[in-house]
Amino acid sequence: MMARRHGGASGRPYRVGIFGKVGAGNIGNDASMESVLGYLRAKHPDAVIGAMCTGPATLRHRYGIDATNMFWHNKYHPRSAAVSGILKVVGRGLDTFRTANWVRRHDAVIVPGAGVLEASLPMVPRGWPYALFLLSAYGKVFKTKVALVSVGAGVVNKPTTRRLLDGAARHAFYRSYRDEGAREAMGKRGLDVSGDRVYPDLAFALRPPAAVPVEERLVAVGVMAYYGTDDERRQADEIYAQYVAGMKGFVRWLVENDRKVLLLVGDTNGSDGTVVDEILADLRARFPDLDPAAVTAAGVDSYSDVMRVLMPANAVVAIRYHNVLCALKLSKPTISIGYSPKHDVIIGNMGLPEFAMAVNSLDIDELIKRFTELENRAPELRKTLVERNAAKAELLDEQFDRLSALLFGDGSQGRPS
Repeated sequence: MMARRHGGASGRPYRVGIFGKVGAGNIGNDASMESVLGYLRAKHPDAVIGAMCTGPATLRHRYGIDATNMFWHNKYHPRSAAVSGILKVVGRGLDTFRTANWVRRHDAVIVPGAGVLEASLPMVPRGWPYALFLLSAYGKVFKTKVALVSVGAGVVNKPTTRRLLDGAARHAFYRSYRDEGAREAMGKRGLDVSGDRVYPDLAFALRPPAAVPVEERLVAVGVMAYYGTDDERRQADEIYAQYVAGMKGFVRWLVENDRKVLLLVGDTNGSDGTVVDEILADLRARFPDLDPAAVTAAGVDSYSDVMRVLMPANAVVAIRYHNVLCALKLSKPTISIGYSPKHDVIIGNMGLPEFAMAVNSLDIDELIKRFTELENRAPELRKTLVERNAAKAELLDEQFDRLSALLFGDGSQGRPS
């Protein structure tokens, strides 16, 4: 394949692509994409924006972006597992050429945040890792500036997955990480990170909704259909059962201690809804006369929805990373029930390190103890969070200015140092 020279300076509109697992139900990923989209439309209104992603229909209908499927086989919904397997095999070959054609038509491609260089949740090498590798490799071939912006990274134990993700990072034109732990992880994986910078998660750039009165007794509990990490697939059912049992116990304690509870999911594909249903069924069995208004569930379709429903909450306890991040962004006293080091890092960076707990060693008595402390220290914690949020917003403005200089330049600059 021949590398091609970019336009932009020649008079045609600059073409920018967004590449990622967005539009398919992961609210946190979509929040990062919305942040980048807002930056592009505000700072570079003449740029033509397209996307290759896992949920193109959402991007077309909600954001007005010309979007295409990252995986060819996702266009089909066969009832037979055998047919589905055949389509995936055929699709892998077609995706090699589809991705090349898409990349070569753009001057720059942005991968907006998310844990794109980690494996804290189950994945297969031929899926996302291979897709990201193709993107960066073709970016180098066609001189398309591929930018991994405020991304997450961590230890990846499976060799094939690690090689693909490392190759994708190595070929990228620009890399920044959402925390120092991610940067250090890539350094330990053999990547030269001396020229890479750390900036906050992109979701911190999104504006919160208008303020509403806080309900003093309202606690938001973010839940997730959690089955362990990519290395724990054999124990998945046991991990899920243990986590759900713990959250049932905690919600029962909240109800018994006169708190109102808002159950919050972290995606829109329905998977987290099963946990909500199990918690509600447990409450009905144990408290048949419970006022339905005492425990409610919030349906959300976007990060804006998450911010909106969290606004009246006095405190938050959550597991999904972007539910935790959203609560912190809104300066809500928050407990993180983490499944990855990124949880400890984000809550530590926001000044609440003592309120980080690990899902794989979750103890309900300890959770109740920390929650009680969280409520008692709420005014102090809110003040800290407001200060940290202002600092993160300034850093993201700095990164967007840097992206403008690097991605929208004349192409004469090499990879940033």
